[in-house]
Formats: sequence, C-alpha cells, structure tokens
Amino acid sequence: MNHLRRTKNSHQLRELSSSSSLSAKKFIQPLFIVEDLKDREPIGGMSGVYRESESSLYKQIESDINSGVDQFLLFTVPKKKSDTEFSSSFYHNAISGIKKEFPHIFLWLDTCLCSVTTHGHCGHLEPDGKIHNAKSVKRLSNLALLFAEAGADGIAPSDMMDGRVASHRSILDSNGFHHVPIMSYSTKFKSNFYGPFRDAAESAPSFGDRSTYQLDVRDRESAIAASIRDEKEGADFLMLKPGMTSIDLVLPIKEKTNLPLGAYQVSGEYASIELLAKNGFLKREEGLVETWNVFRRAGVSFLISYAAREAKKLFI
Repeated sequence: MNHLRRTKNSHQLRELSSSSSLSAKKFIQPLFIVEDLKDREPIGGMSGVYRESESSLYKQIESDINSGVDQFLLFTVPKKKSDTEFSSSFYHNAISGIKKEFPHIFLWLDTCLCSVTTHGHCGHLEPDGKIHNAKSVKRLSNLALLFAEAGADGIAPSDMMDGRVASHRSILDSNGFHHVPIMSYSTKFKSNFYGPFRDAAESAPSFGDRSTYQLDVRDRESAIAASIRDEKEGADFLMLKPGMTSIDLVLPIKEKTNLPLGAYQVSGEYASIELLAKNGFLKREEGLVETWNVFRRAGVSFLISYAAREAKKLFI
C-alpha cells in the first residue's frame, strides 16, 4: 500500500495488508443500519443477516465481536431520500454511537449515493437522466468527509464515478483526516448478483441500470485498469466485486498494483449458497468454506462476507 495510515486501530489495517494467506482475521462483516427502524428486519434469502435498528445493531456488533470479528463495513439507509441533501444527524448519531460503544473495532463506511437519492442511482443525475460525474464526485466527497467527522475509521467508495478516490483523498487530507484510509471498490461490475443487497439498502434504481458507470463484465482490460487508476489516485486498499465472478482478475491486478487486494462475496453469492443448502443440494457451512478456500487460493488479501461472523469457527 502507499503507506500504512497510523490510527489507534492500525493493527487491523496491518492484518488486511499483510502478505499472509487469507484467514479468519482478514474478514470484514457487512452491517445495515436503517434510520427510525423500530425492530430488525430479516433480509430475504440471507439467513442471519438483518436490516438493523440502532439498538439491535449494537447487540449484533457485540455478538460479532464475541465471534471474533473486529472489522465491519457499515451501510447506512436514511429515512428521507434527497438528491441535494444528506441526513447528517442520522449519519453522525449512527457512526459516533457505534464508535463510542465499540471504540476498538475498525468501522468502514460504504460511500455511495444509491441509498440516499430518490432515483436509486449512485451519482447525481441531470434532467436528461444522465450522470453528471463532477457533481457526483463533489457530493460523494462531502459524504466521505461527513462520515470521517462522525468517527468512521475508513472510507469505502462504491459508486464507480471517475476520479472519486483522488477527490476523497484530497478532502479528507485538507480537513485533517490524513489517517483515514480509503478501501476502494476499484473493480466493480454491473452484476445480477446484487439483488438481496438492493432490497436491504433500498438502493435499486427506479429506472434504467448502472451500465454507464459500473464495469461491463465482458471487459477485462477496463476492469484491470480501474484498479490501477484507483491506486494512482491514492487508494490504500483495492477490492473486486462480485468476488467469485471476478476471481480471474485477482492475479493480474496484484501483478500490476502494489496494494492489498480484497474481494466482496456479495449478497447474491451468499444467497445462492443459502438457497442450495435450503433445498438440500449442499451443506451450508461446507459451501461457505469451499468458496473461501477458492478466494484464498486466488490470493486475495482480505474478504468481505456476510458470513464473516462465522469465519473464526469455520476457517483457519
């Protein structure tokens, strides 16, 4: 990586960036917090994964810590959707509350606009329905700063707008957040495997699709180039998404960059294992471990998985 950013929880960054093989210590657990939700809600097709209220989220984090998790990727779902404003108090209270209650965890914040906007797209739309990249990047960088000011340990931009990593790094550094690392969704494809997540995050586009800003699954060279670009813009960690369908890109990206490269075992990949197990076509835990061993064999440095809370029990 460019350099190991010095935070009070920098030992967790060392785990992600170490050259040692994928292990339970290198897993990140995704979480969803929904503004004004009264009771946690199960997410269809994903057993053990919930849309959380503030109180239920604290209980879940405590349980996950006891299971060996110390890194989390938080998705925030505001009640009010807006194409011009942010639910600042919700973000601040959610993030600062978690860090006050659990100061020793490493809390990554997914940074995107899809759960915020009225239209569900990841950037700013012009009246003609086209993404305006510059306006999108500016708003996303303001969101990254808001997250950092609230106490986020790391920023994880997932929008795939051009230039957002450089912009995030600039606004963070100029406001005294040099220590906050960026884990970029650097190679993220437009995919059919995000369905359960979009329900959980209220982020399905209300029209069209994301083919104008997410990568075409057929385009190998652009996928590799996207990660190289984000390294040059100042990312500290790179990531492939969806994980299993991007497995062929791990080696070429590692060969062309000097950053730790992780993968995201996305909601549809997780749900497919759940569905196969439910119908008796495989044993759930064995299916999970098999996929994790494929990620290890491919050489990923870390893994984001909805079953990260089970990694200590299942995975050496």
